[in-house]
Amino acid sequence: MINRFWLKSYPAGVPAEVDPGQYDSLVHLLEEAFSRYRDRKAYVGFGKSMTYGELDDHSRALAAYLQSDGIARGDRVAIMMPNVLQYPVALAAVLRLGAIVVNVNPLYTPRELEFQLQDSGAKAIVILENFATTLEHAIGHTGVKKVIVAAMGDMLGFKGTIVNFVVRKVKKLVPAFDLPGAVAFNDALAAGAGLSFRAPELQHADVAFLQYTGGTTGVSKGATLSHRNVIANVLQSEAWMQPALNKAGKSSLETEQLVSVCALPLYHIFALTVCALLGMRVGALNILIPNPRDLDALVKEVRPYRFHVFPAVNTLYNALAEHPGFRKLDFSALRVSNGGGMAVQRATAERWLELTACPICEGYGLSETSPSATCNPTDTEEYSGTIGLPLPSTEIVILDEDGRKLPVGERGEIAIRGPQVMVGYWNRPDETARVMTAEGFFKSGDIGVLDSRGYLTIVDRKKDVINVSGFNVFPNEVESVVSMHPGVLECAAVSVPDAHSGEAVKLFVVRRDPSLGELALREFCAEQLTGYKRPKIIEFRQDLPKTNVGKILRRALRDAPH
Repeated sequence: MINRFWLKSYPAGVPAEVDPGQYDSLVHLLEEAFSRYRDRKAYVGFGKSMTYGELDDHSRALAAYLQSDGIARGDRVAIMMPNVLQYPVALAAVLRLGAIVVNVNPLYTPRELEFQLQDSGAKAIVILENFATTLEHAIGHTGVKKVIVAAMGDMLGFKGTIVNFVVRKVKKLVPAFDLPGAVAFNDALAAGAGLSFRAPELQHADVAFLQYTGGTTGVSKGATLSHRNVIANVLQSEAWMQPALNKAGKSSLETEQLVSVCALPLYHIFALTVCALLGMRVGALNILIPNPRDLDALVKEVRPYRFHVFPAVNTLYNALAEHPGFRKLDFSALRVSNGGGMAVQRATAERWLELTACPICEGYGLSETSPSATCNPTDTEEYSGTIGLPLPSTEIVILDEDGRKLPVGERGEIAIRGPQVMVGYWNRPDETARVMTAEGFFKSGDIGVLDSRGYLTIVDRKKDVINVSGFNVFPNEVESVVSMHPGVLECAAVSVPDAHSGEAVKLFVVRRDPSLGELALREFCAEQLTGYKRPKIIEFRQDLPKTNVGKILRRALRDAPH
């Protein structure tokens, strides 16, 4: 056991440890929620709600249907859907089967989908019809035998007929597809409702999820997350959130249900744990946002609710803080704004705080850590510029290039040990060995520094570090400075080859002020950054490439022709 000196910085009431043993499996956690909160609304999407009891019944029916078709404990089942009511039904059904959830980004190309289905060995897939044509072009080279196709309006009652008509005929969002033998989602539910379901005995070591990393470092790998991994992270996140939920001066949660805005996609580990699973653990209502880029639709969906929790990434917080409709919403109940997935920039944090009176509480994690590893105290009053303290039952060390632990205050690779750290990469023992130390620490590939209070500051990804004449330049620092300029909406810094210095900094900028010019921005950088950190090239763009989660793709910018 290492010295967990950061515990002295914990908020009052946050425990040093959590006990994943209070649940036998994630299914135990879910079924407790189904029973305890049966009449409460669990999810709402397109204005239609689903109770915990309905989620229990629907997921049991879908599990029974899949079981009757030969899907069993340990089999992999892919889910390829945005945030619609069918997602939590499919999620709970697969887990209840003892099968393994393979979360798939709905925007994948056929090539990307084929790889993930092949690599995971998925036997079945539950997919929204909008993306079925992608599956049609990929399925021939996979082991998928069972396809269940959902329509956007499936669980919306009469309103669903209208929604499906608009999606298919008006907006033409469902390209033609041909998947022989595919079964409609509602037909599977109806068939399963008449079948008996045999619940398998599950243990902590059983695998719950294959959570594929983004693949930005090469071939996408499946982080193998056990039931224990994810239970632990749900409990860690819940414990960490308590100071904010119990904060004086806010309305009592004893008399109203916790409401969380689920704008991040549930197939992403951040939303999966913090919205779906933690939400069900505490009996919350999750507002499902299918497309967070449609800000008008997001505002319309959340307007009727007093929401308490709003997890997001920097780009979404930034866009919402600028949106006229969002600025008119009632933020009086907002207690927790979880920032993750990418660095939260001070300018964004300050705008959000001014608008909502709820500071963005930045944390840090990876698919490999289920995801949360560190977070700022949720009762904080301001942006700290750090990624916070290690969560309960979590240890952080900083390693040098040779894997030796560095003292406090020195920069090195962040390594994480705790019950939320993955079992390993699916079918890749060599890759697993590369990232796991003999002591059980996961080497994150991120560079950071721990201060004397135990707060961790992330400096950057190893691969993103720009070497200018032997000096390291960290893109996060450059981007954080540039984003403080009032004329800048978004920015990204990358390395480009340079004949003189080896590498140089190139800056991509999306203007907030159309009149912002290169000279003014260079003068601003000269005031804030030492010479070798200043961008040598500045390129203005209308937008920046992003993942579906909203994370800026530095690699796409770095690899673009210069």
